[in-house]
This record gives sequence, C-alpha cells and structure tokens, in this order.
Amino acid sequence: MARAAARQLSFADVELMRQGVRLEPLLAAISGFLDQQHEMIERVRRDLVRGLKKPARGRRGLTAPQVLRSLVLMRLKNWDYRELRERIADGLTLRQFTDFYCDPVPKHDAFNRGFNRLTPETLKAVNDLLVQAAVVLGLEDGAKLRVDTTVVETDIHHPTDNTLLWDVVRVLTRLLGRLAKALKVRRIKGFRDRRRAAHRRMYEIQRMTTRQRQAPSAAAGSRQSAAYRELIGIAEEVVASATAAVETTATMRGTDLLAAMRIAALRDEIAHYCGLGARVIDQARRRVLDGEQVPTAEKIYSIFEPHTDLIKRGKVKTPVEFGHKVFLAESAKGLITQYEILKGNPADEIHVAPSLKRHRRAFRRAPDLYGADRGFFSETNVAACVRGAVTTVCIPQRGGSKTPQRQAYERSPAFKEGQRFRAGIEGRISVLMRGRGMKRCRAEGGERFALFVGAAVLANNLMIIAGLLTKRASRRRKQSR
Repeated sequence: MARAAARQLSFADVELMRQGVRLEPLLAAISGFLDQQHEMIERVRRDLVRGLKKPARGRRGLTAPQVLRSLVLMRLKNWDYRELRERIADGLTLRQFTDFYCDPVPKHDAFNRGFNRLTPETLKAVNDLLVQAAVVLGLEDGAKLRVDTTVVETDIHHPTDNTLLWDVVRVLTRLLGRLAKALKVRRIKGFRDRRRAAHRRMYEIQRMTTRQRQAPSAAAGSRQSAAYRELIGIAEEVVASATAAVETTATMRGTDLLAAMRIAALRDEIAHYCGLGARVIDQARRRVLDGEQVPTAEKIYSIFEPHTDLIKRGKVKTPVEFGHKVFLAESAKGLITQYEILKGNPADEIHVAPSLKRHRRAFRRAPDLYGADRGFFSETNVAACVRGAVTTVCIPQRGGSKTPQRQAYERSPAFKEGQRFRAGIEGRISVLMRGRGMKRCRAEGGERFALFVGAAVLANNLMIIAGLLTKRASRRRKQSR
C-alpha cells in the first residue's frame, strides 16, 4: 500500500477552493495550525509505512495528513467510524478539513486500519510537539500547572467469577466451531459443546439472593459451592478439550494458502483464550472454593481485555471502577501538557516530582503555582516543589493535625486562589469524558487503549490552540482598524 506524504490537487479541488467554501473558525484554525506542523505529519507518515517493504508501490492508501486530521475530527465530534466516514463523504467543509477534497472517501474500515497503524508513542510525541509549538507561538508560558488523575473504563461487563467462567466456555466453543468449519469437518473429535450446561450453572449462581450467598448456614453455602464446582468442572473440560484440539489438528492444513493462514490464526486465538481460561479457573477455585484472598495483581477481570485494572478511589457513587488510571497535567490555558496511562492503582503522590521534571523540560522553567488535591500531598512533595522554585505549592494537607503555620498558609488568599485554579482540571476531565468520548474506550487491547487516550488529549489541545489563535487574530484585527 503506497503512502504519499500529501495528496496531489486535482482540477476539481482547485474549482472547489475557488468557490470559497469556508471552514468554521475553529476547524479553520486547527487546519492552518496543522499545515505548519511538518514534523507531526512526518511522524505519522513513518508509522503508516512501518513494516512495508515497498511503501511507494501498490494501491494508494490514506495519506498522513488524512489519517491525522480524520483522527482529530473523530475525537472532536465523538463519532464512531461509520459516522466519521459518512460525515466526511457528505460534507464539503469536512472533505476540505480532512484533506480529501474531491477524492473518493474510503469505507469506514480503512479509517480503522489507518488509525491502528499509529503507535501510542507517536501520539505522545505529537502531543509534545504540539505543546512546544504553543510555547514558540507564545500561547502558553507554563506559569501555572494543575494535576489530577481519572479513570478511563475498558469495554467490559462487570466481572464475577461465574460470568468469567461462562465467557471462557462460550468463546472457546465458538472458536472450535469456526476451526471445524475451516477444516471442513463436522466437528472437532473429542470436543463437546457444554454451553447449555454452563449457561444453566451461571444463571443459577446469578439468581441467588444476597442472603443465600452470605448466609452462614451449611445449606446455602453448599448450594453456591456445588454450583461453582460444577461450573468450574465444565470450564476445565472445555479448556482441556480445546487445548487437545489445537494439538491434534496441528498437522491438518487447508486447501489453499488463505485457508491455511486462517486455520493457523484460529489455533493461535484458541491457545490464547485457553491460557486466559486457565487463569480464570484458578482464580475462581482459589476465591470461591478455597476461600483465598487472591492478590489484585494476580486477578483477571476480562478475557477480552485482560489488561484491565481494578481501581478504588474512595468515590461514593463508583466505589469500584474497571479500566486504567490516567494522570493528567494541565496548564493555565487548558493545554494538557502531560498524560500517562498508569498500571494498577498507584498512589497519586508519586507523580509530583516527575511532573515537575517534565514541566521544566517542556517550558524551560518551573511553574509559579503547582495545584493538586490532597491525594498528592506529602511532606516530601512539598519540599520537592520548594526546591524546584515553585512559588505557591497549592496541595492541601491530607490527614493528621495541622500546625498553626500550615493552617495559616491554607487560609491565605494565595492558597485559596490556587485551589480555585486547581478545580479547573475537574472541568477539563469532564470535557474529555463527555465531549471527546474518553469515558469508556471501545477499542480492543492495551495499545489501542493508549492510542484512544492520546487521540482525545490531542483533540483537546488542538481545540485550545485553535481558540487561542482565533482570539489573537480577532484582537489584531480590532487593533488594526
């Protein structure tokens, strides 16, 4: 698939431009800004040609500007792939923004493939370049910094041991059916369809009342344990049969190359889910039958998104969340200058010193004000901010009795003003969740999760820069009159 750095204008494109089709001001400002960012485009282009032996030959794919601009538009409007394709195809202004002009717009899956060629590291680098460009343009000076963490959910159902075991049984049975079809046999020898029995046991456990689950009586306890024992036995049988099927069909090949590749891919997928199924079975046996407290690091919450973490942040409405914790740092103008997807549920206080270091690297200075909530507080962090030349360290003390000096400091006008500034990052997180679709990631896999978060941050930063550039241009027009 050939990858051009930019598309060639046609006579139809020139005529469209001559007719004066105009973008809305914010999209026009984003488009003009991206036109000047050649290094960003080059980084995207490198990802698109990565792994291609002859990128200059073959069918022409999406160009780097088309991929980057379409990704930004998708996150700005919070559209899915199908709506993105339809909106671009139907709108002259969006064709202009995404650099398609009069070219045919490909199907939605072409956008999906193009976006998935990008890496999280590239999007993080693009965001860093964007922040640097804002500094060069004089849009942000890094005088203030506020930080917080939030949780982005993965696309999973609420995990319980019985539903996870049911997932293992139904997925492996479905994949073995596909393997039998690919091998052109009626069924895989030695494999039994146990979905009906597993479904019954799963629903039997699901319908038990809280009293039946928690009652200390032997009858209630034996009923739940017996149902789980049967369900675990069914899951073990299915996993063992699927593992044996992969081994027994290893010498069987398809009738052609494509069939052989499909059979090999199915075997790999079955082996993958067999490994995850073994973890689910071990986890259920230890927790339910043995009464063991399984460490959080050893738990699995979904066989579809095994990278999912369990997050407890002390929230009343959402005591438990499933996804990944994300650290965000925002400047005074609303630019997200730093973001990081965290593994597990680390304490917030570990991010203060690294965030100051990254801020100095980006802005060549320490912030005058560093704002955070009490979760980031520690005496070490306060001392690190003071040593780092931060004038106002606006982190409320967490727990313990406050000294008179500390009480006076937290009651001072400068500290209260800093806390009002800090509260602004809550609004930024709300915009990311509702406006940019960052509440729940529908993409599959840890790498695409990171790509999804990076795209939401990029869209936010481009909107902020576009707004600042539009205001600057408006002021200059007024001054020139």
